[in-house]
Amino acid sequence: MGKIKIGDVVGRKSYGMDIYFKVVKIHREGFLETAFLKGLDVRLCADAPLFDLERVSPEALRAFRQKVIRRNQKCLGEAFSRREMVMADRHGYRTEGGNGAPFFEVPGTVLHLDGDEEYLKICLETYKQLEVKANGFCLPEAEMPPRVGGLLEKYQPDILVLTGHDGLLKDRRDFHDLASYRNSPNFVQAVYRARHHESNFDNLVIIAGACQSHYEALIGAGANFASSPQRVLIHCLDPVLLSEKVAYTPIGQTLVIADALRATITGHTGLGGVETRGKYRLGFPKSPY
Repeated sequence: MGKIKIGDVVGRKSYGMDIYFKVVKIHREGFLETAFLKGLDVRLCADAPLFDLERVSPEALRAFRQKVIRRNQKCLGEAFSRREMVMADRHGYRTEGGNGAPFFEVPGTVLHLDGDEEYLKICLETYKQLEVKANGFCLPEAEMPPRVGGLLEKYQPDILVLTGHDGLLKDRRDFHDLASYRNSPNFVQAVYRARHHESNFDNLVIIAGACQSHYEALIGAGANFASSPQRVLIHCLDPVLLSEKVAYTPIGQTLVIADALRATITGHTGLGGVETRGKYRLGFPKSPY
Protein backbone atom coordinates (compact mmCIF):
# COMPACT_ATOMS: atom_id res chain seq x y z
CA MET A 1 0.00 0.00 0.00
CA GLY A 2 3.03 2.27 -0.06
CA LYS A 3 4.70 4.37 2.58
CA ILE A 4 2.62 6.14 5.21
CA LYS A 5 2.34 9.88 4.49
CA ILE A 6 0.73 13.00 5.97
CA GLY A 7 -3.05 12.96 5.53
CA ASP A 8 -3.38 9.17 5.57
CA VAL A 9 -5.97 7.53 7.81
CA VAL A 10 -4.26 4.84 9.85
CA GLY A 11 -4.56 2.57 12.86
CA ARG A 12 -1.94 1.33 15.30
CA LYS A 13 -1.21 -2.36 14.83
CA SER A 14 -0.02 -2.74 18.42
CA TYR A 15 -3.47 -1.58 19.60
CA GLY A 16 -5.40 -3.83 17.23
CA MET A 17 -6.42 -0.90 14.95
CA ASP A 18 -8.92 0.12 17.66
CA ILE A 19 -8.90 3.85 16.81
CA TYR A 20 -8.62 5.50 13.42
CA PHE A 21 -6.26 8.47 13.20
CA LYS A 22 -5.19 11.02 10.61
CA VAL A 23 -1.44 11.49 10.19
CA VAL A 24 -0.72 15.20 10.68
CA LYS A 25 3.08 15.24 10.98
CA ILE A 26 6.01 12.88 10.47
CA HIS A 27 9.26 13.34 12.37
CA ARG A 28 12.52 11.55 11.64
CA GLU A 29 15.21 11.05 14.26
CA GLY A 30 18.08 8.87 13.13
CA PHE A 31 16.59 5.77 11.52
CA LEU A 32 13.25 6.07 13.35
CA GLU A 33 10.30 7.82 11.74
CA THR A 34 7.47 8.80 14.09
CA ALA A 35 4.02 10.03 13.10
CA PHE A 36 1.96 12.54 15.08
CA LEU A 37 -1.68 11.42 15.01
CA LYS A 38 -5.11 12.96 15.65
CA GLY A 39 -8.22 10.85 16.16
CA LEU A 40 -10.89 10.91 13.48
CA ASP A 41 -13.83 11.02 15.91
CA VAL A 42 -12.22 11.07 19.35
CA ARG A 43 -10.34 14.06 20.79
CA LEU A 44 -7.07 12.19 21.19
CA CYS A 45 -3.60 13.02 19.94
CA ALA A 46 -0.83 10.44 19.99
CA ASP A 47 2.42 9.51 18.32
CA ALA A 48 3.60 6.19 16.98
CA PRO A 49 6.50 4.81 14.94
CA LEU A 50 5.67 4.40 11.27
CA PHE A 51 6.33 0.68 11.44
CA ASP A 52 3.41 0.32 13.89
CA LEU A 53 0.94 2.01 11.56
CA GLU A 54 -1.28 0.49 8.92
CA ARG A 55 -3.29 2.46 6.41
CA VAL A 56 -7.07 1.95 6.76
CA SER A 57 -8.64 0.40 3.67
CA PRO A 58 -11.24 2.43 1.72
CA GLU A 59 -13.89 -0.18 2.58
CA ALA A 60 -13.16 -0.01 6.31
CA LEU A 61 -13.07 3.78 6.25
CA ARG A 62 -16.39 3.94 4.40
CA ALA A 63 -18.01 1.63 6.94
CA PHE A 64 -16.57 3.71 9.79
CA ARG A 65 -17.94 6.96 8.38
CA GLN A 66 -21.38 5.44 7.86
CA LYS A 67 -21.38 4.26 11.46
CA VAL A 68 -20.42 7.74 12.65
CA ILE A 69 -23.24 9.33 10.60
CA ARG A 70 -25.82 6.91 12.03
CA ARG A 71 -24.63 7.53 15.59
CA ASN A 72 -24.66 11.30 15.17
CA GLN A 73 -28.15 11.26 13.68
CA LYS A 74 -29.34 9.17 16.62
CA CYS A 75 -27.87 11.67 19.09
CA LEU A 76 -29.51 14.62 17.34
CA GLY A 77 -32.86 12.84 17.30
CA GLU A 78 -32.61 12.11 21.01
CA ALA A 79 -31.72 15.75 21.73
CA PHE A 80 -34.84 17.01 19.93
CA SER A 81 -37.01 14.41 21.68
CA ARG A 82 -35.72 15.51 25.09
CA ARG A 83 -36.32 19.13 24.20
CA GLU A 84 -39.92 18.46 23.17
CA MET A 85 -40.57 16.77 26.50
CA VAL A 86 -39.07 19.69 28.45
CA MET A 87 -41.12 22.25 26.56
CA ALA A 88 -44.35 20.27 26.92
CA ASP A 89 -43.73 19.89 30.65
CA ARG A 90 -42.94 23.56 31.09
CA HIS A 91 -45.89 25.25 29.44
CA GLY A 92 -48.23 22.46 28.39
CA TYR A 93 -48.30 23.12 24.67
CA ARG A 94 -46.09 23.12 21.63
CA THR A 95 -44.27 26.42 21.18
CA GLU A 96 -45.75 27.12 17.75
CA GLY A 97 -49.27 25.87 18.44
CA GLY A 98 -51.47 24.60 21.21
CA ASN A 99 -53.38 27.40 22.94
CA GLY A 100 -51.75 30.06 20.76
CA ALA A 101 -50.03 31.92 23.61
CA PRO A 102 -47.39 34.20 22.01
CA PHE A 103 -44.26 33.05 23.81
CA PHE A 104 -40.84 32.89 22.17
CA GLU A 105 -37.70 30.94 23.04
CA VAL A 106 -34.26 32.25 24.05
CA PRO A 107 -31.83 29.33 24.43
CA GLY A 108 -28.29 29.81 25.73
CA THR A 109 -25.49 30.88 23.38
CA VAL A 110 -22.07 29.26 22.98
CA LEU A 111 -18.49 30.37 22.41
CA HIS A 112 -16.55 27.31 21.24
CA LEU A 113 -12.73 27.33 21.11
CA ASP A 114 -11.31 24.24 19.45
CA GLY A 115 -7.74 23.15 18.80
CA ASP A 116 -8.80 21.16 15.73
CA GLU A 117 -10.15 22.95 12.64
CA GLU A 118 -11.91 19.90 11.20
CA TYR A 119 -13.61 19.13 14.50
CA LEU A 120 -14.66 22.77 14.84
CA LYS A 121 -16.41 22.66 11.47
CA ILE A 122 -18.29 19.51 12.49
CA CYS A 123 -19.25 21.05 15.83
CA LEU A 124 -20.48 24.33 14.32
CA GLU A 125 -22.62 22.44 11.81
CA THR A 126 -24.07 20.36 14.65
CA TYR A 127 -24.85 23.46 16.73
CA LYS A 128 -26.71 24.80 13.69
CA GLN A 129 -28.70 21.58 13.35
CA LEU A 130 -29.53 21.70 17.07
CA GLU A 131 -30.64 25.36 16.81
CA VAL A 132 -27.99 26.56 19.25
CA LYS A 133 -26.38 29.92 18.42
CA ALA A 134 -22.60 29.42 18.51
CA ASN A 135 -19.48 31.36 17.60
CA GLY A 136 -16.45 29.17 17.04
CA PHE A 137 -12.72 29.75 16.65
CA CYS A 138 -9.90 27.36 15.90
CA LEU A 139 -7.03 28.12 18.28
CA PRO A 140 -4.02 26.01 19.20
CA GLU A 141 -4.56 24.90 22.78
CA ALA A 142 -1.56 26.96 23.94
CA GLU A 143 -3.19 30.14 22.58
CA MET A 144 -6.46 29.66 24.47
CA PRO A 145 -5.36 31.13 27.84
CA PRO A 146 -4.22 34.53 26.47
CA ARG A 147 -7.13 34.79 24.01
CA VAL A 148 -10.14 33.59 26.00
CA GLY A 149 -10.71 36.79 28.01
CA GLY A 150 -10.93 39.02 24.95
CA LEU A 151 -13.27 36.63 23.15
CA LEU A 152 -15.54 36.40 26.19
CA GLU A 153 -15.64 40.19 26.37
CA LYS A 154 -16.57 40.45 22.70
CA TYR A 155 -19.17 37.66 22.42
CA GLN A 156 -20.64 37.49 25.96
CA PRO A 157 -21.73 33.81 25.69
CA ASP A 158 -23.77 31.84 28.20
CA ILE A 159 -21.63 28.74 27.62
CA LEU A 160 -17.89 28.49 26.93
CA VAL A 161 -16.41 25.34 25.39
CA LEU A 162 -12.63 24.82 25.58
CA THR A 163 -11.59 21.69 23.75
CA GLY A 164 -9.30 20.20 21.13
CA HIS A 165 -6.89 17.31 21.61
CA ASP A 166 -5.25 15.92 24.71
CA GLY A 167 -3.84 12.67 26.04
CA LEU A 168 -1.31 11.24 28.44
CA LEU A 169 2.25 11.63 27.28
CA LYS A 170 4.11 8.49 26.37
CA ASP A 171 5.52 6.66 29.40
CA ARG A 172 3.80 9.09 31.81
CA ARG A 173 1.31 7.44 34.16
CA ASP A 174 1.09 9.89 37.07
CA PHE A 175 -2.54 10.89 36.60
CA HIS A 176 -2.24 13.63 39.26
CA ASP A 177 0.65 15.46 37.57
CA LEU A 178 -0.41 18.06 34.97
CA ALA A 179 2.97 17.58 33.31
CA SER A 180 1.82 14.09 32.29
CA TYR A 181 -0.68 15.54 29.81
CA ARG A 182 -0.29 17.04 26.36
CA ASN A 183 -2.75 19.92 26.67
CA SER A 184 -4.44 19.76 30.08
CA PRO A 185 -2.16 22.57 31.41
CA ASN A 186 -3.40 24.82 28.58
CA PHE A 187 -7.05 23.97 29.24
CA VAL A 188 -6.60 24.56 32.99
CA GLN A 189 -5.04 27.98 32.43
CA ALA A 190 -7.81 28.91 29.98
CA VAL A 191 -10.45 27.97 32.57
CA TYR A 192 -8.66 30.08 35.20
CA ARG A 193 -8.64 33.07 32.85
CA ALA A 194 -12.31 32.58 31.97
CA ARG A 195 -13.27 32.37 35.66
CA HIS A 196 -11.31 35.58 36.31
CA HIS A 197 -13.52 37.18 33.66
CA GLU A 198 -16.75 35.73 35.15
CA SER A 199 -16.63 34.04 38.55
CA ASN A 200 -20.31 33.05 38.75
CA PHE A 201 -20.80 29.43 37.70
CA ASP A 202 -24.38 30.11 36.55
CA ASN A 203 -23.62 33.26 34.57
CA LEU A 204 -20.92 31.49 32.53
CA VAL A 205 -21.05 27.72 32.13
CA ILE A 206 -17.64 26.30 31.20
CA ILE A 207 -17.17 22.92 29.49
CA ALA A 208 -13.48 22.04 29.17
CA GLY A 209 -11.12 19.25 28.14
CA ALA A 210 -10.57 16.55 25.56
CA CYS A 211 -9.48 12.91 25.58
CA GLN A 212 -7.91 11.78 28.88
CA SER A 213 -7.75 15.35 30.22
CA HIS A 214 -6.98 16.07 33.89
CA TYR A 215 -10.59 16.17 35.12
CA GLU A 216 -9.86 17.12 38.73
CA ALA A 217 -7.62 20.04 37.75
CA LEU A 218 -10.20 21.40 35.30
CA ILE A 219 -13.01 21.23 37.85
CA GLY A 220 -10.69 22.78 40.44
CA ALA A 221 -9.89 25.63 38.05
CA GLY A 222 -13.59 26.45 37.74
CA ALA A 223 -15.11 24.35 34.95
CA ASN A 224 -18.76 23.35 35.35
CA PHE A 225 -18.14 20.22 33.28
CA ALA A 226 -14.88 18.59 32.23
CA SER A 227 -13.22 15.47 30.91
CA SER A 228 -12.11 12.86 31.72
CA PRO A 229 -12.98 11.28 35.12
CA GLN A 230 -11.74 7.84 34.06
CA ARG A 231 -9.08 9.21 31.67
CA VAL A 232 -10.93 7.67 28.73
CA LEU A 233 -11.42 9.00 25.21
CA ILE A 234 -14.26 11.40 24.51
CA HIS A 235 -16.13 11.84 21.25
CA CYS A 236 -15.76 14.86 18.98
CA LEU A 237 -19.38 15.94 19.63
CA ASP A 238 -19.55 15.37 23.39
CA PRO A 239 -19.00 19.08 24.23
CA VAL A 240 -21.69 20.06 21.69
CA LEU A 241 -24.29 17.65 23.05
CA LEU A 242 -23.58 18.78 26.61
CA SER A 243 -23.83 22.44 25.51
CA GLU A 244 -27.22 21.77 23.93
CA LYS A 245 -28.46 20.25 27.18
CA VAL A 246 -27.38 23.36 29.10
CA ALA A 247 -28.71 25.76 26.44
CA TYR A 248 -32.20 24.22 26.48
CA THR A 249 -32.62 23.49 30.20
CA PRO A 250 -34.91 26.18 31.71
CA ILE A 251 -33.16 28.92 33.65
CA GLY A 252 -35.13 28.06 36.78
CA GLN A 253 -33.94 24.46 36.81
CA THR A 254 -30.68 22.85 37.87
CA LEU A 255 -29.41 20.22 35.46
CA VAL A 256 -29.56 16.71 36.79
CA ILE A 257 -25.90 15.86 36.22
CA ALA A 258 -26.49 12.20 35.37
CA ASP A 259 -29.15 13.18 32.79
CA ALA A 260 -26.85 15.79 31.27
CA LEU A 261 -24.06 13.25 30.86
CA ARG A 262 -26.44 10.71 29.33
CA ALA A 263 -27.02 13.26 26.57
CA THR A 264 -23.40 12.73 25.45
CA ILE A 265 -21.94 9.84 23.48
CA THR A 266 -19.25 8.93 26.03
CA GLY A 267 -21.24 9.35 29.26
CA HIS A 268 -20.02 9.65 32.84
CA THR A 269 -16.73 7.80 32.33
CA GLY A 270 -15.59 10.53 29.96
CA LEU A 271 -17.28 13.61 31.39
CA GLY A 272 -18.42 14.90 34.76
CA GLY A 273 -19.38 18.12 36.44
CA VAL A 274 -21.09 20.10 39.18
CA GLU A 275 -24.65 21.33 39.67
CA THR A 276 -25.43 24.01 37.11
CA ARG A 277 -28.49 26.03 36.16
CA GLY A 278 -29.86 25.85 32.63
CA LYS A 279 -29.72 28.80 30.23
CA TYR A 280 -33.07 28.52 28.42
CA ARG A 281 -35.64 31.30 28.81
CA LEU A 282 -39.16 31.90 27.57
CA GLY A 283 -40.05 35.40 26.35
CA PHE A 284 -43.38 37.15 26.05
CA PRO A 285 -44.97 38.37 23.86
CA LYS A 286 -43.76 37.05 20.54
CA SER A 287 -43.50 39.76 17.94
CA PRO A 288 -45.50 39.24 14.71
CA TYR A 289 -42.61 40.76 12.75
